[in-house]
Amino acid sequence: MESSCLPQQSENRLTFAPGDGFHAAIRQRIDDYFRRTGRRQRDCPEMYRKLAIILTWFAVSYALLVFVATVWWQAVPLAFALGVAMAAIGFNVQHDGGHHAVSDHLWINKLMAMSLDMVGGSSYVWHWKHGVLHHTYVNILGHDDDIDLGFLARLTPHRKRLKIHRFQHWYMWALYGMVAMKWQLFDDFRNVLTGRIGTSRLPRPRGWDLVTFLMGKVVFLTLAFGVPMLLHRWWVVCLFYIGVSCVTGIVLGVVFQLAHCVGEAEFPLPQGEPARIDNGWAVHQVQTTVNFARTSRLAAWMLGGLNFQIEHHLFPRICHVNYPELSRVVEQTCREFGVRYAEHKTFWGGLAAHYRWLRELGRPLRA
Repeated sequence: MESSCLPQQSENRLTFAPGDGFHAAIRQRIDDYFRRTGRRQRDCPEMYRKLAIILTWFAVSYALLVFVATVWWQAVPLAFALGVAMAAIGFNVQHDGGHHAVSDHLWINKLMAMSLDMVGGSSYVWHWKHGVLHHTYVNILGHDDDIDLGFLARLTPHRKRLKIHRFQHWYMWALYGMVAMKWQLFDDFRNVLTGRIGTSRLPRPRGWDLVTFLMGKVVFLTLAFGVPMLLHRWWVVCLFYIGVSCVTGIVLGVVFQLAHCVGEAEFPLPQGEPARIDNGWAVHQVQTTVNFARTSRLAAWMLGGLNFQIEHHLFPRICHVNYPELSRVVEQTCREFGVRYAEHKTFWGGLAAHYRWLRELGRPLRA
């Protein structure tokens, strides 16, 4: 069973300490769980039902907003529903598809991953930024681009503090609303044109990857602007695009931060030459990640198992509908090996922890 997606090309590649038996033990126990229960790791019926519900939710919300709504009190709740549906596609459809966790069939995973292109992102760039760099080097400054927001925020204690960061626990919530628009209209194009993701090299897309990238942007821009402008005034279309994107961005930005940018997560630095992390890869994944709301069925369904981030980082190619049960196996194994298994009991607990982390890292350094 494959539990990680290691980089194929990275000029900043570093290594991890040799495993101490934890990784082998947890893989064996997860394999035993599936043999004992007879459950599928992928191609799970409940996952396909969820995919159908979420994609229908998106299609109906879009159709009603663009073709049916005629007054603001109809359009506003539909815009909100569409924004949340787009986030649900990211959490569930695209995320599992991009990790090859939906199906044993490559074409199904590819199709699900391309749902990100439909809503304005790039499945190609996401593979490198999230699937490779983040999942391998989580919370390592200079390697995990997710914790590097430039001067706008200090998410790791190893980033230089600026005066503006004193207020980051207030203004970051608004900036999260810009996440989706930034991906859709700027970041993907910049990454492909420069061949870079932060300090890491991004192989430029070629062949069908390039076709998918370009056609995905065309489809998204047509859905977001082209079709609506045939029926509505341009400024109304732009206004509602911003509104929908802000809803999507806030939901995506907040949820992804709760697992890694909190005080319970570690932010290790590479040591030595060549650079190496002191822990083994599997231990590193657990200690840099924090679960939240494990007992909430609503959170597990809506967030695509992202509230079980520890299990996801250890086994990204297992469909997320299995994570609630797998988390018991993982937690018990962590206890036996003395590996800290961190969690917040509720979503609000995780949200409060992220707020405290932003506030703590924004405070002036004490002499």
